Amino acid sequence: MSNPKNYITPEGYAALKAEFDHLYKVERPRVVADVAWAASNGDRSENADYIYGKRRLRQIDARLKFLMRRMELAEVVDPAHQQGLEKVYFGAWVTLYDLSKDCEITYRIVGQDELNPSKGYISWISPLGKALLGKGEGDIVKVSTPGGMEEFEIIAVSYTPPKED
Repeated sequence: MSNPKNYITPEGYAALKAEFDHLYKVERPRVVADVAWAASNGDRSENADYIYGKRRLRQIDARLKFLMRRMELAEVVDPAHQQGLEKVYFGAWVTLYDLSKDCEITYRIVGQDELNPSKGYISWISPLGKALLGKGEGDIVKVSTPGGMEEFEIIAVSYTPPKED
């Protein structure tokens, strides 16, 4: 089974790298030092500091392995170099008018490692993300959701962050 491409924005890749670096250079050495100190206290079988430290070390190592794999698979796509700026492609900010709720909402199409619903970041492989790709201003997009079919009109497409009010 092949994995879908792991497209990611430069900001998303930088966030993965920053987390990896923090865990590897700061968190892991601190926990290793704590485990070494706890081990020097004698009996390890009932030593809570030692047991917790070893567990935390396994968690950190698992996360490091996961992050390393995601960075190896990452294909960085810089929206600043996007062609066809009038259409929705990876990295775009898309302002939609929700026809059923009579409101506007803005989403950014990002990679799986960048999802952040509170910021409006949705995956390019989500149902809405897929429906938006290749569409332009004025297009109506229909998306099947758990609540039923929803319709959106694309109001604006941009490759620069929207201005904060």
